[in-house]
Amino acid sequence: MNTTFEGMTSTGTDVWLTPPYILEALGEFDLDPCSPIERHWDTAKKHYTIIDDGLKQEWSGRVWCNPPYGREAQKWIKKCADHGDAMLFIFARTETKMFFNYIWDQADALFFLKGRIRFHMANGIRKEQNAGAPSVLVAYGDQNAEILKNCKLEGKYIDLR
Repeated sequence: MNTTFEGMTSTGTDVWLTPPYILEALGEFDLDPCSPIERHWDTAKKHYTIIDDGLKQEWSGRVWCNPPYGREAQKWIKKCADHGDAMLFIFARTETKMFFNYIWDQADALFFLKGRIRFHMANGIRKEQNAGAPSVLVAYGDQNAEILKNCKLEGKYIDLR
């Protein structure tokens, strides 16, 4: 859910909220199709939760997508690529089949975040430990690529166009 990484963890949850500073650096989004049921901050103007099944919904406008990680992630990544106006937030597993299928050949830009992210738990509190893997922002669409290029986050921008 907007917010999950690597499925269920030792904490018994798969809900990991995107740190607000990342969202603030990327501007306003029209839709978050992977939003948690209980949000401590908005990630977009409109939100779909697991109840709505964001994969089955019609997407419009600029989309923010921090998908449930693990095996289901590729469905969300494919939908972002097909939609063409999305910002995707995932682990930087650049060697995977889904990365080759839906990112290397279809995305417009990447932004590899410096260091490892400390997500927030479902209650809004920032995790003490980092995510355990590097993260990347993936831009689909020229507008999103330009936003990544000019964002004030620490990391490395790569234009794929």
